[in-house]
Amino acid sequence: MNIEIDTHSHTLASGHAYNTIREMAASASGKGLKGLAITDHAMRMPGTCHSYYFQNLRIVPRQMYGIELLLGTELNILNESGEVDMPQDLLAEMDITIASMHLPCYKGECSKEAVTQAYLNVMENEYVDIIGHPDDGRFPVDFEVVVREAKRTGTLLEVNNSSLRPGSFRINSMENCRNMLEECKKQGTMVVLGTDSHVDVDIAEYPYAFQVLEEVDFPEKLVANTSLEKLKSSLKHTPLLKL
Repeated sequence: MNIEIDTHSHTLASGHAYNTIREMAASASGKGLKGLAITDHAMRMPGTCHSYYFQNLRIVPRQMYGIELLLGTELNILNESGEVDMPQDLLAEMDITIASMHLPCYKGECSKEAVTQAYLNVMENEYVDIIGHPDDGRFPVDFEVVVREAKRTGTLLEVNNSSLRPGSFRINSMENCRNMLEECKKQGTMVVLGTDSHVDVDIAEYPYAFQVLEEVDFPEKLVANTSLEKLKSSLKHTPLLKL
């Protein structure tokens, strides 16, 4: 399976990653991608950047080394109500938006019912394009319900290669991802493959994601980032891309 755009990566601005935007773009170009999403952590993540960083993304070129850049954010889901750590007016300016659960930021209950409700509520946000690493067993989820509502709301579900890496701090990711993909296959719900790269060498590396897709015989037509144009047409709201 050919992936033309990596939809999840972080730069120095996130506080715990190791490369600049330009270095990440150069790596993506060297690996033959057509696009790269830079999705630095939003403001509640310890050590990340100020809101001014995201407000100023409009000045950054969207083309580097022949790569089309989508500049956005990885939001933190804060509670069962689906609140996130960026105001709607600023979210509206992002090229691409991931919403994820992170232990330092989520303050709701971690029961299956509460986590599922948090995902359902955040997917109603018109500016949330992707649910990041829903495989994390520290945040149990009812995949049948989440997959159904992802399809209804046009939200993409992520297969996160970093989660699936042996020794990952996330729990039961391979089993949970397999269950999610089986539901997506059954219900016809789209996914994306993201590396969650925090260093340039990890961009476009999907060995564990490809493994689990092969195990469940997942159809390529339901993977949104097999083409750059397919991915862009699958996003809910892409204002800067349309300028």
